[in-house]
Amino acid sequence: MKANVENFIVYKGENQYAGWPANYGMWSWGEEIILSFVAGYPNAEGSFHAIDRTKPIETIQARSSDGGRTWTSAPFPGHTPGGRALSADEHMIPELWTLKAIQEGDAPKPFPGHYDFTHPDFALMNARTHLNEGSLSWFYVSKDRCQSWEGPYELPLFGQKGISARTDYIVNGPNDMHMFLTAVKSNGKEGRVFCARTEDGGKSFQFAAWVCEEPEGYAIMSSSLRLADGTLLCAIRYSGTNASGERECWIDLYESKDQGKSWSFKNRPVPNTGRGGNPPTLNQLSDGRLVMIYGYRDQPYGIRARISTDQGDTWGEEIILREDAGSFDIGYPRTVVLPNDTIVTAYYYSDAIGAPCYIACTVWKP
Repeated sequence: MKANVENFIVYKGENQYAGWPANYGMWSWGEEIILSFVAGYPNAEGSFHAIDRTKPIETIQARSSDGGRTWTSAPFPGHTPGGRALSADEHMIPELWTLKAIQEGDAPKPFPGHYDFTHPDFALMNARTHLNEGSLSWFYVSKDRCQSWEGPYELPLFGQKGISARTDYIVNGPNDMHMFLTAVKSNGKEGRVFCARTEDGGKSFQFAAWVCEEPEGYAIMSSSLRLADGTLLCAIRYSGTNASGERECWIDLYESKDQGKSWSFKNRPVPNTGRGGNPPTLNQLSDGRLVMIYGYRDQPYGIRARISTDQGDTWGEEIILREDAGSFDIGYPRTVVLPNDTIVTAYYYSDAIGAPCYIACTVWKP
């Protein structure tokens, strides 16, 4: 089923590769929306991602004041290593902070805690060094709608071989928050999602529970929310191999009935996200419907969605938001829901294999 949508350009730099909003975050206040992503230089001879990893990659923050229809962009207004753009050869995945910078003493600091997570202009963003053993993670906080960011502040390793954090949190109260993180697996590779919690405003975080079992492939990049009855839901990007040894990618949904202390598998809303897979966004409308949006990396390449009318117990048919991409190098969406239940989903997109990628958004109302 195709949806009636409007598509807009968020960021399209001249001779630039912009990508991966899901690695950072998206926040909204009314029709004011903020989105973080990175921009580097294209390389048509690159691997899966057509980005030149020998040239600098910069973190960008875009802002819209009209519900995603027009955008302005500027460098990330927070601390990056030495105040410079990152060189991609410092690690294969560009981040706000590199392991090299940390080793040189430019490390995240302890968070003083007792922060009011319910402040009306509060936002939090996670970041990490890399994906495998030795990965370190941290977070930033803002009380001015992302005009500025405090941090980076360190996250513990929770006894794991590494933590690779993307932004996924649920505010429970002024000093109480669940944070969903990805740990390195026992073999040193990515990854397995777990739930952590702070009840002292971020001064300390405690390991709450594993959300899923350790996978054969990976279970990463969660998107979580709380239902009206207190149930926590967590959607996870999966990759593994089938009986024939072929790689498969999908999205699974988990639930917790005890405030994150234990989790159980609920269902598989998306059995296939295409070549290489894609992370979900999970949001709720004012009437209680759940909307899951994800990039689809098989032909026809594009952005898709599914809706649940029963709190995630079952999911409707696949909704085609876009199928006009020219490459599998797309997706990594972030989504916000505006007060009138209009949905704004941002993602990176490409018009042809090997072509520069840009940031776009889809505005629609189920």
